[in-house]
Amino acid sequence: MSLSRREWLRSGIAACGYLAAGGLTLARAAETPVPQGYTPPKGITDLHRAPGLQTRLLTEDNHGVKTYALIFAKGDEIMSGLTEFAEREKIGGGHFSAIGALEHARFGWFDSARKAFRDIPVNEQVEMISLTGDVGLVNGSPAIHAHGAVAFPDGHVSGGHILEAVAWPTLELFFSAYPSPLVKERDVETNLYLFNLNTK
Repeated sequence: MSLSRREWLRSGIAACGYLAAGGLTLARAAETPVPQGYTPPKGITDLHRAPGLQTRLLTEDNHGVKTYALIFAKGDEIMSGLTEFAEREKIGGGHFSAIGALEHARFGWFDSARKAFRDIPVNEQVEMISLTGDVGLVNGSPAIHAHGAVAFPDGHVSGGHILEAVAWPTLELFFSAYPSPLVKERDVETNLYLFNLNTK
């Protein structure tokens, strides 16, 4: 059965409306507000917040693995600086570790029911006793994932998934970058991007 031009246009407009509504639904789902004190999973888009960051390539082995030193200065935001560094060096896979101290920070604990991180604020100077993380590609761009633990003046420890961390007076980080990229894909159940080693 053939359609007239008018019927064809009507069906096309209806299909566009359906797709637009679907896109709108997905956009709204992605922007679903979370309760106060929670942060939704999202990439680092607020760059240029680590103007004092110094970087140096230390070694490159025969397999193409590069090791860098990254030294953050007073007031540098760690996640912003790491993301900017990975983008500049076109790093698609790697891992890192660091120690130092922070002026303030915000960690997170992932609440699977809310698909968001419950904020764990740190509003005083603390020692960064451990920071570890990795980088993989999300939609072709480097995505930093980091966890950390900090010690307070009385010696008690807190930490979690790093949402924001500001160095003071410094943070000393060593980064190993691999020549082969690692890809992360969105997990519908959690709304997180997880490694899929079968994707290249």
